[in-house]
Amino acid sequence: MGRIKHYWELFLIFFKIGAFTFGGGYAMVPLIREEVVRKKGWLVDDEFMDMLALAQSMPGPIALNTAVFVGRKRLGFKGSLSTAAGIILPSFIVILLIAMVFTQFKDNPVVESVFKGIRPAVVALIAAPLLGLGKSAGVKRSTLWIPVAVALSVWLLKVSPAIIVLVAILLGILHFVYLRRITGKRDGVD
Repeated sequence: MGRIKHYWELFLIFFKIGAFTFGGGYAMVPLIREEVVRKKGWLVDDEFMDMLALAQSMPGPIALNTAVFVGRKRLGFKGSLSTAAGIILPSFIVILLIAMVFTQFKDNPVVESVFKGIRPAVVALIAAPLLGLGKSAGVKRSTLWIPVAVALSVWLLKVSPAIIVLVAILLGILHFVYLRRITGKRDGVD
């Protein structure tokens, strides 16, 4: 009976996060971090940041991947099922309700205006937590121009995100090689 209580606790925490977060997965990540690192102490911050890096590199939504990793770490496979159900169910319910109701109002100019007005707020809801995560990951303020330049390149210049990722990989490799040359490090030996 005690173990069921723990699965239920995982489910409820992630259900709450899924139900009350607007802006998608990246807006959920700081709330997940707040719950599992600061409030519950299930993970330390470094562990969470490593898990977040893995969640970003896996296919699928980042919030779901993060939830699955937390559940697995906490209570194994059944824990990951609890967290996955908790994070997915609110969105599923909302989308189902919207699909049932929205078709009646989709051409209404007021509804269209409301959705256009929500867009900037959603961008802010995603950007604010990302800045906090950047601080935790050790990103310096002097590099904040990079995401702005990337966003403008994709939006205004219509540059493919795939090209930006490939260029970023190449620049990262070149930067690593440069740093190794100036510091004189070879094969991981200081």
